[in-house]
Amino acid sequence: MKGRVLLINPWIYDFAAYCEWSEPLGLLSIAAVLRENEYEVTLVDCLDRHHPDLPTKPRQDAYGCGKFPKTFLEKPLILSDVRRRYGRYGLPLDLFEDEMQSQPRPDVIMVTSGMTYWYTGPFEAIRRAKKRFPSVPVVLGGIYATLCYQHAKLKSGADYVITGEGELQALQLVDTLTRNESDYSSFAGGLDSLPPPLHELRRNQGYVAIETSRGCPFRCTYCASSLLHPRGFRRRDTHLVADEIEYCRYQLGVRDFAFYDDALLVDASAHIHVLLDEILRRRVGCRFHTPNGLHASYIDEALAMKMYEAGFKTIRLGLETSNILEQLRTGAKTTNEGFKQAAQNLRVAGFEAGQVTAYVLAGLPGQPLEEVVETVDFAHECGVSTQIAPYSPIPGTLEWERAVKQWGFDAHADPLLHNDSLYPFPWSHASFEDFEEVKARALAGNRVLISQA
Repeated sequence: MKGRVLLINPWIYDFAAYCEWSEPLGLLSIAAVLRENEYEVTLVDCLDRHHPDLPTKPRQDAYGCGKFPKTFLEKPLILSDVRRRYGRYGLPLDLFEDEMQSQPRPDVIMVTSGMTYWYTGPFEAIRRAKKRFPSVPVVLGGIYATLCYQHAKLKSGADYVITGEGELQALQLVDTLTRNESDYSSFAGGLDSLPPPLHELRRNQGYVAIETSRGCPFRCTYCASSLLHPRGFRRRDTHLVADEIEYCRYQLGVRDFAFYDDALLVDASAHIHVLLDEILRRRVGCRFHTPNGLHASYIDEALAMKMYEAGFKTIRLGLETSNILEQLRTGAKTTNEGFKQAAQNLRVAGFEAGQVTAYVLAGLPGQPLEEVVETVDFAHECGVSTQIAPYSPIPGTLEWERAVKQWGFDAHADPLLHNDSLYPFPWSHASFEDFEEVKARALAGNRVLISQA
């Protein structure tokens, strides 16, 4: 053993958080690389909904999703105008301290981060880790660390901050800090050279996340995929993905799998079709979910049928807007005709209205609320449920630049102000009540669709 590395998946501090097949996939991939290179790795998972010492076990749906434990907290002053209750989602602090106390002294501590406006969670984890192990170097990575590097470097309290895809960087840094050497030549082989994420490091949550690719060939104006994956769009060998799914199914007892891909269906005949054929051949017996949203225009009749046969249960489609000009401006992700045809193909394949949901963006700079209403109505007319996705300003994206120019948004503002709970109210004519009315309209339409199924 070269040394010990303690990994921490921190809390979420927000107005709302829901476990929808949540897994720190990047952190678990780093864990696999470290173990493969003879490091001992352990995990403290602040978002463990199945911790045996939780005072109340959170309820969950048939597919493993549900609420996190929540501790209500006073809102940060900068968010005081938000008309919702703020809190810390995840393990109570005393359970976290118990978990930390049970850990042998590590040589390095690595903390991941999620949304930019969730940075309070990683900060708290870093502070407590340093208090417990004051002489151990702490490394911060993840989404916030990548998109808000300077903020993280100056204010997180971490000794080191790494950005982007972290496997090679983490191994090199841990080697340096522990005065060891590893062979880095295998990383030249791309994604297929990486071991599968160490899913078993987490307590079994009943599901795992699967990534068949990284990055995206599209450049949607509101999305940070190209910033998080600057090496571009790359895919894994489908047989290796099938091996990972089969291992998790039979060795870990997991039945539900959530695809984390940003572009799962691109070049479908050479990728997703091949993967699903292999899954069907092996008779793995899984249930698949797509929380990241699919490119609807790729779903032809043959693919819809195969998805149904392979066990897809939750289909999320990235509609975003039905306004044709806005579709073109924001990235040409789909067309109304392509979306309508995909909805029909899914329905013919056997998917019910409650299984297929379209994401609808609300609050883009300059976007009237009427556009959101029209998009919701369009999706319902296609027989698809809707989920309103409030816009969150993401540093480095084109919509971020528009927010700075059109709204006068401060590009150096505290990342807490990236929180989607603030939008679209401050810089539009829509009020809180207007937005709630649109959400209610969407939910009412969903109920009608499901009742008619």
